Amino acid sequence: MKKHTFKDWVLATRPWSFPASAMPVIVTIAWTWAQGINVNWWFALWALVNIIIVHAAGNVWSDIADYRSGVDADDTFGVRALVDGQFSVEEFRRLSLILNCIAIVGGLALVCLTGWPLLLIGVIGIALSLCYPRLKYMALGDVVIALCYALLPMTGTSFVVSGSIHWHVLWLAVPVGLITVAILHANNVRDIETDQRAGIQTFPLLTGRSFGAKLYAFEVLFPFLWLFGLMAFRIEPWWLLSAFVALPVAFKNARTMLDYEQGGKESYANLDERTAQLQLMFSLLIVVGLALSVVV
Repeated sequence: MKKHTFKDWVLATRPWSFPASAMPVIVTIAWTWAQGINVNWWFALWALVNIIIVHAAGNVWSDIADYRSGVDADDTFGVRALVDGQFSVEEFRRLSLILNCIAIVGGLALVCLTGWPLLLIGVIGIALSLCYPRLKYMALGDVVIALCYALLPMTGTSFVVSGSIHWHVLWLAVPVGLITVAILHANNVRDIETDQRAGIQTFPLLTGRSFGAKLYAFEVLFPFLWLFGLMAFRIEPWWLLSAFVALPVAFKNARTMLDYEQGGKESYANLDERTAQLQLMFSLLIVVGLALSVVV
């Protein structure tokens, strides 16, 4: 059996995608602090690490399903660890099991220190993570991503760090969540033909690439309009204008997708990774704006 380095195992979890799970938690922590609510910083760090582990486990589990179903093959873009024989399916299964066990133990310990609402949120999150491949193949992947990487982590984090669920934080779940969903959407628009060959359903496959490209542009651009609305209605401070520094990147990504016919599939082959980078940049700039609203 091939011996793998620690770096190999880390790369197998697709760490470039971790902003999708980490940033909703970080934004929620920053928002809670900016509201003048006492934050338990140790629990905040704990929640951040735990959701990244859950995300890593879900990535590996999903990759197994994609490989076995033929979604990932020799002629497809994206994950190559199983396709190229770098890892065996059994190695990936063990890795996913270990990561899920660590996440469950860490989550249960945090439940004991905080309360039962976190248990409910955690159970739903783990269940969706395990069921994600099947739901993704039924064109429900976007819904799962919105729940797992916006609604659930932001409500759960607000409870963990403060002892109460602060529903108002979900105003920010819309822009952060939409860009996160766009990561998956970029992947699915690119892979329409190979997904169809594998016999699965995704939303872009049902609607066509043209509508899928337009929807992607909406998902990366509308968050800025939503954020401006929050500031205009004084729901959030004007310091969140800092997030608009990311607008040119969003425009560039949207243009790349909309020009898919001219550029060819190679031009947007890595747009999912570039969308994850946009999500990281956008969310960090929101955190900066929230911090400025407190200290300035």
